[in-house]
Amino acid sequence: MPGARVGLLTALAMLAFAGNSILCRLALKGTAIDAASFTLLRIGSAAAALWLILMVRHGPRRLPGGGSWLSALALFVYAAAFSFAYLHLSAATGALLLFGAVQATMTGYGLYVGERLRSGQWLGLALALGGLVWLVLPGLAAPPPGSSLLMVMAGIAWGVYSLRGRGAADATATTAGNFMRAVLPALALALAWGMHTQRSVDGSGLASALVSGALTSGLGYVVWYAVVPRLRAATAATVQLSVPVIAAVGGIALLGEAMSIRLAVSAAAVLGGIALVIAGKTR
Repeated sequence: MPGARVGLLTALAMLAFAGNSILCRLALKGTAIDAASFTLLRIGSAAAALWLILMVRHGPRRLPGGGSWLSALALFVYAAAFSFAYLHLSAATGALLLFGAVQATMTGYGLYVGERLRSGQWLGLALALGGLVWLVLPGLAAPPPGSSLLMVMAGIAWGVYSLRGRGAADATATTAGNFMRAVLPALALALAWGMHTQRSVDGSGLASALVSGALTSGLGYVVWYAVVPRLRAATAATVQLSVPVIAAVGGIALLGEAMSIRLAVSAAAVLGGIALVIAGKTR
């Protein structure tokens, strides 16, 4: 695959990942859809899109199996916590908390299994964690603690999902299998939510959920898995630093969100700290 094509596909994948934050916040802020319905529609449309891709690739009689119930549960927890967190978080704040929690989970697992960090990496880890703590400290500009906790939970679940999926022989088939399984708990959540409060889905909310599922989730993951084997591990990790930045720009341009000093300082600390951790892995 030519270098220019790799770069283009990488940029498209990062736009898709940031688009998940923007679309979810847009739907829950500006439409009548509820978080449980958004979760179900997102997971369901992603499963359908991935199933169609596998049908085109392998044919209806040779669809490969993939995924597991544990990974599907982690995927569902991520998607549900993500949706409910964005009821009260800005696109930029949510993406930063999510990204920081994912990286902290995967780095923590590495330490647990015996990986060693250099002094610069320890400094980066402390800087990133300090940035997250600064973001959620009580104050006028702090995001709601409940929503922040939900987004951190979403990040931990996505980190677990990513760790379980490392080394999959067919990443697309594995992702498709996990999304298909995750439809069941998402449906259970929507039904349970409807028993306690009125579910609501309007046209704009439906469109946002379907685009978030089929395009920025389903196709976004396919593009990323296609390009990631052609990137160095450190490069793949580094380019993901762009996701919270893209989400912040999109939130300002499309949702009218403001960039507070607290968020800017926290973003610099978190992304700079993660960059130090990643840079240490390349030496």
